Amino acid sequence: MKNVILVGLSGSGKTSIGRAVARELNRPFIDFDTEIERREHASIPQIFRTRGEPYFRTLEQAFTREVAGCTGTIMSAGGGWITNHDSVALLRPTGRIIYLRASPETLVARLASARAPRPLLQVPDPLGTLKEMLAARTHLYEQADLVIETELFERKELIEQVRVYASSL
Repeated sequence: MKNVILVGLSGSGKTSIGRAVARELNRPFIDFDTEIERREHASIPQIFRTRGEPYFRTLEQAFTREVAGCTGTIMSAGGGWITNHDSVALLRPTGRIIYLRASPETLVARLASARAPRPLLQVPDPLGTLKEMLAARTHLYEQADLVIETELFERKELIEQVRVYASSL
């Protein structure tokens, strides 16, 4: 059974959709950021602030190596995970990547209503930051095996689309 790796910018629904699909399919779920936070005893923003992004990317790469042997797992990769070609190459043979696409405007609205404060909103221009990130990553995200326009569907329909795709693998 192939893994399913959900990618997209922060606020795209990777964790909530992934967790729901895993529950429905009775499959394991792994959230990369949550696991790194648990292991480091620090939030992602704290890791970035105190140790820097290169350190975080090293943790992310090491965790990717760990999960590369998994099968049948639904995974939520961090928003920037897709930028590490080595990480993507580790999971490609055992999984399929789904890009949950949304406009920066939609993402800012979703992040603003999230229960936990998001680091992307702690900058002077969150919309501008998201636009820059999307511009830099779009060509990588769009290499996914499946692209789902999250703005076109209700949450339940998104879960169903990912569930059906994951079931076919």
